Amino acid sequence: MAVTQSARRRVEALRRDIETHSHRYYVLDAPTIPDSEYDRMFRELLELEAAHPDLVTPDSPTQRVGGAPLQEFPPVVHAVPMLSLNNAFSDEDVIGFDRRAREGLDKDEIEYAAEPKFDGLAISLHYERGRFVRGATRGDGYTGEDVTANLRTVRSIPLKLRGARAPGAVEVRGEVIIYKADFERINARQRERSEKEFVNPRNTAAGALRQLDPRITAERPLRFFAYGVGDPAKLPFKRHSEILDWLAEEGLPVAAERATVKGLSGLLAFYQKMGKKRERLPYAIDGVVYKVNDLGDQRSLGFVARAPRFALAHKYAPEEAVTEVLDIEVQVGRTGTLTPVARLAPVSVGGATVTNATLHNEDDVRRKDVWRRDTVTVRRAGDVIPEVVSVSKAGPREQGDRFEMPARCPVCGSEVVRLEGEAASRCTGGLFCPAQRKGALLHFASRRAMDIEGLGDKLVDQLVDSNKVLTPADLYTLDAATLAALDRMGEKSARNVVAAIAGSKNPTLARFVYALGIPGVGEEVARILAGHFGSFDGLLGADWTELAERKKAAQKENAARKRRGEAPLPPVLEGVGPELMESLAKFLSQQHNREVIRQLTSGPGAVVVQREKRRATAGRLDGKVFVLTGALPGLTREEAKEMIERSGGKVAASVSRQTDYVVAGAEAGSKLGKAHELGVAVLDEAGLRKMFEESKS
Repeated sequence: MAVTQSARRRVEALRRDIETHSHRYYVLDAPTIPDSEYDRMFRELLELEAAHPDLVTPDSPTQRVGGAPLQEFPPVVHAVPMLSLNNAFSDEDVIGFDRRAREGLDKDEIEYAAEPKFDGLAISLHYERGRFVRGATRGDGYTGEDVTANLRTVRSIPLKLRGARAPGAVEVRGEVIIYKADFERINARQRERSEKEFVNPRNTAAGALRQLDPRITAERPLRFFAYGVGDPAKLPFKRHSEILDWLAEEGLPVAAERATVKGLSGLLAFYQKMGKKRERLPYAIDGVVYKVNDLGDQRSLGFVARAPRFALAHKYAPEEAVTEVLDIEVQVGRTGTLTPVARLAPVSVGGATVTNATLHNEDDVRRKDVWRRDTVTVRRAGDVIPEVVSVSKAGPREQGDRFEMPARCPVCGSEVVRLEGEAASRCTGGLFCPAQRKGALLHFASRRAMDIEGLGDKLVDQLVDSNKVLTPADLYTLDAATLAALDRMGEKSARNVVAAIAGSKNPTLARFVYALGIPGVGEEVARILAGHFGSFDGLLGADWTELAERKKAAQKENAARKRRGEAPLPPVLEGVGPELMESLAKFLSQQHNREVIRQLTSGPGAVVVQREKRRATAGRLDGKVFVLTGALPGLTREEAKEMIERSGGKVAASVSRQTDYVVAGAEAGSKLGKAHELGVAVLDEAGLRKMFEESKS
C-alpha cells in the first residue's frame, strides 16, 4: 500500500504525542491523559505501521517499551529485556491470540497460566545464593534504575529466600503496588496536613520507590507481588505455573487469584471471573495476563519487536466514561470546605451508575475549564469518589454556564473565605453551620483545643443526630443522665465525659481561640493572637478590617523602604497576614458565631478564658517565621514545630512575604512552589537541625 502524506503526518504526530505521554508516565510519574487514551493512540500507531511497513523506524514507540531511567540512580542493564505485553481490548483480540498460538505450536488446545494484571511499577529482584543483592526498575525495558536500598524497605520482599537449596542466581520479576485502603489512608493524612493529595496508587508507589532517601520510602505502605523470573531456562521447571508456585514457596508474594486454564473458553471465563471480583480486591488491577504455560512452547513462539508472542494483557473497559454536566453545585463538608460537584447525566462507569462527580475546588474547575452543559470524561477507580477528568467537548458556554464559587455558604448563609496559598474555600459559620456541626464539635473537643477526653466520633454522631447538641455551647448543658441514655454509653462513661467537659472550662486564651475553628487560625496563630491581645474581650473588640488595611499599607511601605535601604516600620501584628485578618473579621462578624461565643462565655457554669501574657523566647530564632511542608525523614510535624518554637521561632500555616524559611520534606506541596515564587529560603531537615544547634551556641 502506498504511503500517503496524511498517513505519514498522522504517524509522526502519534509518535510525538506517545513519546510525550510516555515520558510523563514512566519518567515523571505525572500522566495527563487516561490510560485508555494512551492505549488508543498506541493501537492506532500499530495499525498504521502494519498497513505501511515503510513508515516503521527504529525510534518508533512501537519498537521500545518507553521511558528512560532518571540520572539520580545508577543504571542497571537487564540481562533479559523487561518487555511489555501486547494488549487485548475485546474477545476478538483474545480469539486471535489463541488462534495464533495454536497455529504456531500446531496444537488443538493450549494450557495457559492466567493471573491478575497489577497496576503498579515493574521491578526486578536479583538473588544470589538465596540473598537479595540488587533491585531495579524496568526503565525503558533494557536499562533500569538501581533502587536496591529502597526495595529493601518493602517488607513483603524477602531479603533471603526460604528454600534450603536456592539457585546460585535468580532474577525475580514483579510489581510494587499500594493497596487501595492504604492509599486512602495516605490521602486522608495529606488532607489533615492541608497538603496536596496523591492522584492514584500507581504513581504514589512509583514516586515512593524512587526517593533518594530510603527512609522516606520506608514510610510508604509499599507491597510487592512476583509474576515471573527473568530467564526461566535457568530453573528446573517446565511450566510457568510451576515457577509461580516455587516463588510462593520461597517466600515471595504471588497473586492468590492465579489459575491454569484450558483453551479459549478458559481464558474468557477467567477474565469474567476476575472482572466480578475486581472491586473487592484489595489492590487495583486494570486487566488480566495470559501466558502459554509450557516454557518450551514459550521459547518456540518467541518474541516480536517489543512483546512476547506467548503472552497477552486482556484489559478491562476503562473506569472512565463520557457524559454531560447538567449543573455544578456546591457541597459543604464537615470542616467547612466548599466543594464544587458536577451533576451529571447518568452514565455507567466501572460497573456503577454515576450521577455526581467531584471537581475538588475552584482552581480545579478553572484548570480543567469545566462549564455547565460541557461534555466531560468521568473517572471512577475502585471505591474512590468519581471525579471529572477533563472536558471532551465544550458546551454552548453562555454566561450562566460558568461556575462561580458562592460568596456565602449555601447551607447557613455565612460569608465564604479563601486564604492566600490555599485552594479551599471555607464557610466562616463554623460554630453554627449545620453542615459543620460534627466537625466543629470534634475540633472543639480535640486534645490541642479544649481537650475533652471521651468526646469522640461515635458520641458526637449520636449527640448531633438526636439534636441534643447543635453547637459547642450545648456541650456545657449536658448531664450524665442524658449521656447514659445514649447507645453504648454506661453510667460511668457518661460521668467521665461530663467531668471532662467540666474540666475544660478554664482554657488558656490560645487554646480557646484555636478551638473556635476560625479558618486559617491554627495553634501558632492562636498563640500569636493570645500574646498580642492578652484577653478574649480584646480580641473580640479588635477592628480587624482596619488592622488588615494597616497591615497592607505597612507591607507596601516596607517594600519601598527596603528598596531605598531604609529601616522598616514596626510590624503590625507580626505573623498574621491581611488575608487572615479578613478571615477573622468575617468569622467574628457572623451573628450566629457571636451568639454561640456569648453562650459559651456567659451565664452560670460558663467557660472562663484565662488572660495570657506574652511569652519570652529563648533562642536566636526569635521572631523568625517558618512554614512546614511535606514529610521530614527524622522528625514528626509536631517535633519540628516544637524545635522551632523552643528556639524562639514561629510556625505559620501558609507561606507569605512574612515567611523567613520553608522547611520542606518529601512530597512537599504547593507551599514549596509558593516559597520559590516569593523567594523564601528553603531548608531541609538537616538545615533546620543545623540552625537549631547554632541557635543554642
